Amino acid sequence: MNLEGLSLVGYNRVKPAGKPTAAINPANGAELQPGYYWATPQDAAHAAQLASTAFGEYRRWKPGRKSDLLRRIATLIEENAPTLSERGKQETALPVARLQGEIARTSGQLRLFASLLEEGWWLDARIDHANADRKPLPKPDVRSLLMPMGPVAVFSSSNFPFAFSVAGGDTASALAAGCPVIVKPHQGHLGTSESVGLLVQQAARECAAPEGIFSLLFGPGRDVGMALVKHPLIKAVGFTGSRAGGRALMDAAAARPEPIPVYAEMGSINPVFLLPGVMQQAAEALATGLHGSVTLGVGQFCTNPGLIFIEPNPEAPVFLEKLKGLVSATPPGAMLTPSISSEYQAGIKKFSKAPGVRRLTNGPSQTSAGIAHAHAELFVTNARTFLTERTLMDEVFGPSTLVIECGSRSEMLAAAEKLEGQLTATVHGTEEDFAANQDLLAILETKAGRLVCNGFPTGVEVCHAMQHGGPYPATADGRSTSVGTRAIERFLRPVCYQNFPDTALPDELKEANPLGIWRLVDGQLRQG
Repeated sequence: MNLEGLSLVGYNRVKPAGKPTAAINPANGAELQPGYYWATPQDAAHAAQLASTAFGEYRRWKPGRKSDLLRRIATLIEENAPTLSERGKQETALPVARLQGEIARTSGQLRLFASLLEEGWWLDARIDHANADRKPLPKPDVRSLLMPMGPVAVFSSSNFPFAFSVAGGDTASALAAGCPVIVKPHQGHLGTSESVGLLVQQAARECAAPEGIFSLLFGPGRDVGMALVKHPLIKAVGFTGSRAGGRALMDAAAARPEPIPVYAEMGSINPVFLLPGVMQQAAEALATGLHGSVTLGVGQFCTNPGLIFIEPNPEAPVFLEKLKGLVSATPPGAMLTPSISSEYQAGIKKFSKAPGVRRLTNGPSQTSAGIAHAHAELFVTNARTFLTERTLMDEVFGPSTLVIECGSRSEMLAAAEKLEGQLTATVHGTEEDFAANQDLLAILETKAGRLVCNGFPTGVEVCHAMQHGGPYPATADGRSTSVGTRAIERFLRPVCYQNFPDTALPDELKEANPLGIWRLVDGQLRQG
């Protein structure tokens, strides 16, 4: 695979301009070749124009043809998995086994959307037949379905160089919806992004897709990214990253003459509640499981458990001592980028200085130019401090967690009420615990998109029922998800046809149902 460090606009590479920026190996600071040239706002405008033109044709593609494109992308990624995982390891310091699993997830979700397209129910086709005899006014014939919105700008994440990146869930769901995609890759994995981008471009060519269905623009978010979000031909945005970055995109999109939706995943501290019955039975096992979840991938998961709530219990000291020992013995790991490591160290220092917070570990940090190592850390405070110290709800992205010792059940409920919107909330308990804590569960239903019972939040299953999104500020719109087939709904809008002749209707709404899809007909689900 020939990497040139150039953006892809349609089926062409952008001519180099300015000085190249090197990709960095975060484990040792080594510069990786080639150097990468940033795209310009003019390149963004060109990509948006090509995407808008391509949308006119691509939105009319039959489901089977779009499925073929998604499956071809998946196949090409699988065929090039060794090359992709090796470059990914160099740029992210993630182990090859983790990257291979992520590649499999990426191709799997592409195929999941391909299968969804062929089933048709995702279109939410609805038909209400006319009734000329209705009094006092005749009832019209009304039919509706979901249709693609238009070109989508996708911002890759730092922590998933494949599954939340160039051909990840945002791209897969947008292409499945019928929307061209322009990707702004993360600067932490430039070569990996170019590699995957070339494969998407190849698949588009082989499937005779219109030029502009896919583009890839390297460069800072504040420049090329903002140029995309502000361009009038872009109709929606998918983003995974920080709250500050997501908020900036939301504000820019809302300030447009034609505001557009920004589906931003912006971080989460994923609280875990350990109820008394299960603590009494399995204190050390809980500590072991939480340690594994907190330190998985050097803590660089959006579902990393950053808060652990416990009530008074004779086994609580056993739990804390076990967790402290495990965290203290965790070897340092290389983080994704030097800047992520620096931000982690800043978060650790802030927690260490917070009044009423005890640092139970004290791992020395090593962060210099190009080297991004971090130690796991454990903090403890009480519920009264948590309720008054606003900064303790800030996300510290990395292998750390804060234990909140609640003096009573009422303090635990008050702490739960104080939480901001989260991607996940986890509860460990016995059947008796759950029966006695229905009020806690009711609170958490208003705070998180996914509730986890007697498990750990890290790891997000790609399936039809998954919800990976929560109330603000976890995501910009808590009604949306970036994982699972429901993610396609972000890039669709309903269109209604009233009193149209059958010949002028989309096939999905024609009376004979030539596609054989499930539809809501006069209030009844039917496939015939």
